[in-house]
Amino acid sequence: MNVVLRHKGALWGFRTTLLLYVFLLIVLPIGGIYVQSFAGGWAHFTESLAEPLAWQSVALTFRLALIATAINVALGTMSAWVLHRYRFFGRAWLNSLVDLPFALPTAVGGLMILLLLGPGSITGGLAEMLGIRIVFAEPAIVAAMVFVTFPFVIRAVQPLLEEADRAEEEASYTLGASRVRTFMQVLLPQMRPGIISGAMLAFSRAMAEFGAVVLVAGNIPGKTLIASVYIFGEIESDNPQGAAVVSVMLLSMSFVVLWFVSVLQARRSQL
Repeated sequence: MNVVLRHKGALWGFRTTLLLYVFLLIVLPIGGIYVQSFAGGWAHFTESLAEPLAWQSVALTFRLALIATAINVALGTMSAWVLHRYRFFGRAWLNSLVDLPFALPTAVGGLMILLLLGPGSITGGLAEMLGIRIVFAEPAIVAAMVFVTFPFVIRAVQPLLEEADRAEEEASYTLGASRVRTFMQVLLPQMRPGIISGAMLAFSRAMAEFGAVVLVAGNIPGKTLIASVYIFGEIESDNPQGAAVVSVMLLSMSFVVLWFVSVLQARRSQL
């Protein structure tokens, strides 16, 4: 009996700690942002929401995040396939290197892009000669977003490849299908749930990126000013409600993305 009571007490303590953690570090801050966005009333909220510069920054962030996500879907799917299927020297090292953006401070990632693609670098110098500007323009923002979100698609696709039955692939080859047709009709459907969920998480993460982007964007209003930097600027300008309104827009988009990923994973578990 005492053992049961101790077990129930420990279980109750774990649940209380978890709920307290979720409330203090997730629910309370998010709720505070929504409350702050309406602090000046509905009229002030709609006025901040209709601010052209705010919409331009959100639209730019949305567009560049979509481009970065598309690049990550292509590169991530191919990288996951190569790391799973082929054995070569340095494979384990490359596989561990995939998670580097998770461990590296994003500001360091932005500095790396600045040094590698800036006007003083070989790549940046060649681009300048061709009339292409990378740093302090949209290409650098996309590069920063791709860097910080690179692991999502790979880590979402790899478990599906490990669970996949190679008998279907071998049967496709036996029936005379080419490698391309086998990949499109047999392997791609197996990877599709991971590709979609990884892409959604990468998109949500790219929408909120600040540290890597702020160093390479140039932050020109209407041209290279993304939403997270706009929020920072509103805070610096002593306009917390304007920052909260844009934050609510980004949060709402993230909630929709996370809901979609949850629905997708639930359907996948039912198959």
